[in-house]
Amino acid sequence: MLRTIIKTADGSHSLFVEELNEHYHSIHGAIQESKHVFIDAGLKPFVICSSDLYRGGKGPLAILEIGLGTGLNAMLTYIETQKSDIKIHYTAIEAYPVSGDLTDQLNYVELLNAQVLQPVYTTIHACEWGIPVALSNQFTILKIKNTLQEAVLENSYHLIYFDAFGPGVQPEMWTEEIFAKLFASVESGGCLVTYCAKGEVKRTLKRVGFTVESLPGPPGKREMVRARKN
Repeated sequence: MLRTIIKTADGSHSLFVEELNEHYHSIHGAIQESKHVFIDAGLKPFVICSSDLYRGGKGPLAILEIGLGTGLNAMLTYIETQKSDIKIHYTAIEAYPVSGDLTDQLNYVELLNAQVLQPVYTTIHACEWGIPVALSNQFTILKIKNTLQEAVLENSYHLIYFDAFGPGVQPEMWTEEIFAKLFASVESGGCLVTYCAKGEVKRTLKRVGFTVESLPGPPGKREMVRARKN
């Protein structure tokens, strides 16, 4: 899979896959999109509503990311742990890892004014697959090199970042079977957030048991989705 670096509207990098005619992030802003969808609409409200469970070392909060990609979502989540006393166990499933030659060129650390965390971002991509790696006392990452269809979800998760390529490119990732598998892996009260708000996606999430909420989307998108397991 040939991937090339492009610059999005907020100045942050993304990757373009020519054979799929698809970008890894919104061309309106990669960092903007990831912060809006996964941090501001996912992590932050979940932690605020469940602060007694995950603060003060009572956690950890278990997050599952579908599509590690450039590691931007993982990096932004790590940065949030530096602002609080929340512990996070972060599991990322990725079938087609991005090479270090590419990730070394991405400008996220620079634009986030977090140059001191460059070793953390490098380790997110360089650390071994299949083994939990502690990036700090508060953040542990487990990378699974597999497809979601084949991966065994052994843990229960509180929050899922669903960041696969869109339904038009990867329809096999947006099926009832996939969402039923994810619903079964989510703790009661947990939720899934995704940038995609297509009607069929929302209907599929509802069919497997999620309560679906449409939220304002990031720049360039009218809506996004947060789905909760009540």
